[in-house]
Amino acid sequence: MPRTALLVSGALLAALLPLSAAAHAADDPAPVPVDRFEGEVPFAAQPADGIFTWGSDADDPPTLSLADRADAPEGAKVLSGTYDISGYGGFTHDFAADRPAHDWSAHQGIRFWWDGRNNGRKIAFEIKDGGANGEASELWTTSFTDDFTGWKRMEIPFTDFTYRTDYQPVGGIDHVLGLTQMWGYAVTLPAGTKGDFAVDDVELYGRADQSLRASVGIDAPVHPVAPGGTARVKVTLATTGDRPVDDPVTVTYTTEGGTATAGKDYTPVSGTLTFPAGTASGAARTIEVPTRRSKGAAVAKTVPLKLTVTGAKAPAETPQIVIDAHGLPYQNAALPVKKRVADLLSRMSLAEKAGQMTQAERGAVGTGGDIATYALGSLLSGGGSTPTPNTPGAWAQMIDGFQLRAQATRLQIPLIYGVDAVHGHNNLAGATIMPHNIGIGASRDPQLAYTTGSVTAAEVRATGIPWDFAPCLCVSRDERWGRSYESFGEDPALVQSMETMIQGLQGRADGRDLKRNDKVLATAKHFVGDGGTAYGSSTTGTYTIDQGVTTVTRQQLEDIHLAPYRTAVERGIGTVMPSYSSLDIVGDGKGAVKMHARGDMINGELKGRMGFDGFVISDWNAIDQLPGDYANHVRTSVNAGVDMMMVPYGYKDFSGTLVDEVEAGRISEARIDDAVSRILTRKFELGLFEHPYADTEGAAAIGSPAHRAVARRAAAESQVLLKNSGGLLPLKKSEKVYVAGSNADDLGNQTGGWTLTWQGASGTRTQGTTVLQGMREAGGDVTYSKDASAPTDGYDVGVVVVGETPYAEGVGDVGNGHSLRLSAADQAAVDKVCAAMRCAVLIVSGRPQLVGDRLDGIDALVASWLPGTEGEGVADVLYGKRPFTGQLPVTWPKSESQLPINVGDPSYDPQFPYGWGLTTLTDVPRGGTATLKAWAAAATAAERTGDGRTGRDLVTRARLLVQNRVGERMTEAVAKPFADADHLLLTGRYGKAVEKLTEAYRAA
Repeated sequence: MPRTALLVSGALLAALLPLSAAAHAADDPAPVPVDRFEGEVPFAAQPADGIFTWGSDADDPPTLSLADRADAPEGAKVLSGTYDISGYGGFTHDFAADRPAHDWSAHQGIRFWWDGRNNGRKIAFEIKDGGANGEASELWTTSFTDDFTGWKRMEIPFTDFTYRTDYQPVGGIDHVLGLTQMWGYAVTLPAGTKGDFAVDDVELYGRADQSLRASVGIDAPVHPVAPGGTARVKVTLATTGDRPVDDPVTVTYTTEGGTATAGKDYTPVSGTLTFPAGTASGAARTIEVPTRRSKGAAVAKTVPLKLTVTGAKAPAETPQIVIDAHGLPYQNAALPVKKRVADLLSRMSLAEKAGQMTQAERGAVGTGGDIATYALGSLLSGGGSTPTPNTPGAWAQMIDGFQLRAQATRLQIPLIYGVDAVHGHNNLAGATIMPHNIGIGASRDPQLAYTTGSVTAAEVRATGIPWDFAPCLCVSRDERWGRSYESFGEDPALVQSMETMIQGLQGRADGRDLKRNDKVLATAKHFVGDGGTAYGSSTTGTYTIDQGVTTVTRQQLEDIHLAPYRTAVERGIGTVMPSYSSLDIVGDGKGAVKMHARGDMINGELKGRMGFDGFVISDWNAIDQLPGDYANHVRTSVNAGVDMMMVPYGYKDFSGTLVDEVEAGRISEARIDDAVSRILTRKFELGLFEHPYADTEGAAAIGSPAHRAVARRAAAESQVLLKNSGGLLPLKKSEKVYVAGSNADDLGNQTGGWTLTWQGASGTRTQGTTVLQGMREAGGDVTYSKDASAPTDGYDVGVVVVGETPYAEGVGDVGNGHSLRLSAADQAAVDKVCAAMRCAVLIVSGRPQLVGDRLDGIDALVASWLPGTEGEGVADVLYGKRPFTGQLPVTWPKSESQLPINVGDPSYDPQFPYGWGLTTLTDVPRGGTATLKAWAAAATAAERTGDGRTGRDLVTRARLLVQNRVGERMTEAVAKPFADADHLLLTGRYGKAVEKLTEAYRAA
C-alpha cells in the first residue's frame, strides 16, 4: 500500500474513532523515527552510528541492501535482505558510541513495518538499554511470529520486553529497562532455512504510561516459614530514574488457593496498600501472613498471596508462603542416611521421583518457577552459562534463588547444582585456573593433583555449588582427539596415579567430608573408552574422532579403559558420567553401541562388578543420540542404569515421558526407586537438607594469592623439557632475551578451552599472568615482538612461545579445522628467531605438535601444555627458580601418520617417548651398566619390602642417567624400553623398570 493511501486510511480511521479515543490519540507525542531506511543511516559498526550484520560463522550474517520498493510503507526505500543461517544471525542498528544515548522514555513502545512471508517462524527483536554503548549495554528481548503475508505494522510496547537471561554482552548494569539511555535495536532472523525479509520505518510511538516506568516488586517469590511463624512479604515500589510516581499506586492483596487450609494452617489476610502520588522510588510496605502451629508431622503446604496492582507494573508472579514440612523422619539428621532415604522415598509420588532424575540448564528455567512445577532435582551451568555479573556473590545469589524455589515443593528436597570445573572453577571470572589435566599428568605428582583438586573444590563450593563434573578419567590414545588435554595421559597407570584429585575434590573415600564447605561431589567421566575412539569413526556433525567408536578386545577394555574407574570407585567417587562415544567389544556380538545404552557396562560392570554405589548422570542431551523415538531414548538409557538425565532444555519432555514409560510398565518402579535412592543418598551426604544455601565463608579465597600459588607450582611442574642443547635453559637474568610467538602474551590461549566459555577464547578475559608477564616479573631483560618483526640483533637468546588457540571437544578434533602443525605465523616466528640467535621454543597446546622438521634449528624445546592463569610458573622454570621436572604424559610423535602411537605398542619410534623429560638444577647421576645393574637389584629389593619411595628414587636416577647418555640420538631401540620403564614405574615394578632403562642405555 503506498504511503499516500496509508495517510488517507489513517485520517479516515481517526474520523471514525469515538471522541475519547481521538482525544487520547491527540495527547500522544508525535512518533519519533529511529530508521527510515532512506540512506540516512549508513551500513557501519561501532563507534559510528550504523547498521551491521552478525552471525555464528562466516555464512550466517544476512546480506542487506536499501532497496527501492513501490509499495514501501514509508518513503521510497526499505531495508531488505536474504539469509541462510545454520547457527544464529541477524542485524543491528547501534547509535553512535561517541554521542549521548537516546531517551525513549516518553513513548509507549517501538513499531515497524514487516513484509510477512507467512512462514510461522519467530523473529526475535531486542533493544539495548544503558551501559557505555550499543555493544556494552543490557539486552531486552521479545519476539513476533511471521504468520501473515505482505506489509504489517508490528507494534511492541516496551512492557513486552524482558531481560535476556541466556546471553548478555557485558554483565548486569541494573536489570531495569530504564529507556533513558537507549543504544539501538537488533533483529535475530530464523535459523535452519533460507529466507528473505524486508522492514521499513522503525519508530517510537504512543505515550508512556506510568506502569512502564513504575513497577511493584516483591523481595522473594517464595517465603518459607515454620508452622506458627509469620511470613513477611516485602512489597517495593521502583521507578525508572528514581523519579517519584505522578499517580497513586495501589496493591490489593489476598490469600487464596494453595495446599494449606485457611483457618487451620494459617490466618487469611486481605487488604490494600497505597503508594500515594509523589512516593519516591524504593518505598516499601510489608504484608504479614500468620501461620498456625501444627501437631504431628506434615509435608510442606503453600499459601499464594494474590496481588492486584493499579498504576504500576505488577510482579511477574504471585508470591508463595510455604509452611515448612516438619516432624518427618527424613528431616532428622540424627538418623542414618539409609533410613532417611527410605522414609523420603516412601512419601514420593512417581512425578516427584521423575523430577529427581531430571537435570535442567539454568538458562532454561529462567527465574526458576519450573523447579517447583516439575519438582526438578538438579540444575547445571553448561560451559559459559553464568549469572550476570559473573562474580562469586552473583553465583551464590543465583543458586540460593534456585534452592529457594525447591522449598516450595511438597517435600522440600533441595537441588543439587553441577558445573564443569575441569581445571579450577573455570566458568567464574577471576577464579584460579589450573593447568589442564594433561599438564597435571606431566607433573607425575599425585600430591599436586590432590592439592589442585582441593583448591578447585573450595572455590566451587564457596559459590554455592556442591557438584563438579570432574575429573576426566579418559585414557587418551590418539592426540587428534579434541579432548586430549582433558586426559592425564595415555597410560592407564598414570591416570590412576593422578586420581588423588578425587580426594582433593571430595575428601575421604567414605563420604564423611562432603558436608564440608570446601568439598564437592566429584564425577568420573566419561565411562567408558572415550579416549580410545578411532579417527574417522565419529558421526557427530563435522567431528572426526570425538563421540566416535572405541573398538577393543575385552582384555584391552579391562586393562586400559576400565582400570581408572575401578580406582575411582575404590576412592569413593560420587557420580559417574557415561560417554557420548560408542563401544564395540570384539567378539561380544553387540557391535558398536552408544555408552548411554550399554546396560552391560553401566549396570553390569560399574554398578555390579565394581560395586559403584553413587549415581550415574548422563552427558548433555546424550540420550538424543540413541536410536528410535524419544520414548525409546528414555527407556533404553534408564534401563541401562543412567540415574539422572542431563536434558538441559528438554526437561519437561523427559520427566513426562519417564512417567509414561513407568506407567506403561516399560520401566520398572524398582528401577526408578534405585535411581532416586542413589541421588537422595548423595544429597543427604552433602548436607543439603540441613544447609541448602551457599556457605560463602570461603569466597574471599577465590583467586587468592594462596590459591594462585598452587596453580603457579602446578604450571611449573607441568613443563616438560624435551631438548636442551648446550644447557641453554635455565636462562640467566643477565641475558638479553628476545621473546616472540602467538602464545607468549595471550592468557586465553594459555588457559585453553573450558575457560569462561565452553570453547574458551584468545585474549584476556579473566585475571592471570601470561608467560611474557611472568618473565618480566622474574626480572628478565626481555623485549617482545609477537610476530618477530622487530630487529633481532644484539640478543643473547630467543624464546618463542607458540602453539594452539582454544577449543573443546569435537570442535577441536584434528581434521575439523585443526591440525597438529604450527600455524604459518608461528613457523615464521620460530624460523626467524632461531636463525638469528640461540633459541628456546615453548609449545603452549593441548597435545603434541609436529616440530620435527625444525627440531635441528631449535636449541631448547619445552612442552608447556595449557598452564592456566599463572604464567609465572612457566617463568619460574625458565629462569631457574624451580627445576624442570615434568615428563611426557603422552608420546610425542614424529608425524601424523604414526598416530595413534602409545606406550606398549609393538612398533614404537616417536620423536620423544612417553616419560621423557630432561631436568635442570639437578646433578645427573654418573655411571654405566654396572651402576644400572646395582640399581636394578636395589629397586627389586625395595619393591619386595614395599619401600616405594626408594624404588621410585632409583628409577628416577636411572632415567636421568639414560636421558643424559641418549641426548639427541633417539632411536626406536631406545624409545620403546624407555617408555615401557615409565609404565612399570607407575605400576610399582621398580626393578623391571630399571632393567628396561638399562636396555635403553645399551641401545643408545
